[in-house]
Amino acid sequence: MLTPDGHSDRVSEYSVLIGKHLGLSEEDLKTLRIGGLFHDIGKIGVPDSILLKTEKLTDDEYSEIKNHPTIGAHILSTATIFKDLIPIVKHHHEKYDGTGYPSKLKGNDIPFFARIVAVSDTFDAMTSKRTYRDALPLDVVISEITRCKGTQFDPEIADVFLDILKNNYDEIKEIQTKYI
Repeated sequence: MLTPDGHSDRVSEYSVLIGKHLGLSEEDLKTLRIGGLFHDIGKIGVPDSILLKTEKLTDDEYSEIKNHPTIGAHILSTATIFKDLIPIVKHHHEKYDGTGYPSKLKGNDIPFFARIVAVSDTFDAMTSKRTYRDALPLDVVISEITRCKGTQFDPEIADVFLDILKNNYDEIKEIQTKYI
């Protein structure tokens, strides 16, 4: 199931916003835009009974969800037009400290665009209402991103996003209201 709730659209736009603040080229912004839209395509290969579950996932169900980046990379590998998106799709759940998945990449070994999408994806997950919890307040989200700099997130990218949240929050709100 691809998320019909605007999640991928918001992740795409947050990623482009970060890219703009980093001074990336138009071509790089285009790759980020499309990569953000496709980042969860591998969830097509995860049963809806898991994706739509409202209770806590079992360890086996969580293991199955963790396959979606690899499934997505495999889906995109069938056409060379997607070659620049594969690293984003495959590695957007890696963590800066090497504890993420699927490859346990660490630091700068994680593709740069995947590090950007990771921050965007996590921000959207925290600020969106889920079946199992309400959206988290912005101060909690800012504290969490700050706390996870250098462990979950690339510190430079986290700092850029935190700066956007503190000084350009109107840009974030514009994205959020576009996909309600």
